[in-house]
Amino acid sequence: MQSPQVFLGGFYDRGVGDLPQDSVEAVKWMRKAAEQNYAVGQYCLGLAYANGSGVPKDEAEAVKWFRKAAEQNEAQAQVSLGLGYANGRGVAEDDVEAVKWFRKAAEQNDAQGQLQLAACYVLGQGVAKDEVEGIRWIRKAAEQNYPEAQYSLGLSYAKGQGVRKDETEAVKWFRKAAEQNHAKAQYNLSRCYSLGEGVAKDYVESYKWAFLAAGQGNTNAKELATILENNVSLEQIEEGKKRARDFKPPTMKSVRDFPDR
Repeated sequence: MQSPQVFLGGFYDRGVGDLPQDSVEAVKWMRKAAEQNYAVGQYCLGLAYANGSGVPKDEAEAVKWFRKAAEQNEAQAQVSLGLGYANGRGVAEDDVEAVKWFRKAAEQNDAQGQLQLAACYVLGQGVAKDEVEGIRWIRKAAEQNYPEAQYSLGLSYAKGQGVRKDETEAVKWFRKAAEQNHAKAQYNLSRCYSLGEGVAKDYVESYKWAFLAAGQGNTNAKELATILENNVSLEQIEEGKKRARDFKPPTMKSVRDFPDR
């Protein structure tokens, strides 16, 4: 059961309806919920301290509230606490402790927790290196339509890292992430189309995806778009731009708290 104070705090945080956007007022209500031991309120209060939203930024205080929520099995707080340990943010860096919290979230089917746990296995941080186990967790997150995991799985197939190299499978996962407006996946999909790797060569599609990724500031995509502009017909470029304009990405969830490694 969620506290109505959390809802009210969220409304102030976003400025919903007749309520003004007011981070300080949002924190006031989140704190009330947190102090009544509502896990979501504790997690949201931790976010406020992590981001300096409505309160002075205080990473140690953020960790304090993430821990309270994590110990109540709030998966997002477990990921946030794990990131704190992984990055040494608000707490001493400890990769083993980070893995512990990522695993708790991952086992609750939290996609970000699964991807963070996968990274630990792939890199051998806080756990014995095991690329196959890493891929298992990446796939779980990718199958939940988490774009960062889909992109990572595509890279794994493209490189043959933890799985047999398969360019067609790489394109499949790059496309899933690209269609959710993941810039790196869009660049990689563009590259596949330009080279005919895992998909028939198609300069129009290549330009479309390069144009979209470049629009998000991806440097590699900008370079590829320039190469295409200098080597294919004007008609192909114009058609690629038209397809890019027609592209309608889904609304994405906001990135949470401490940045990923």
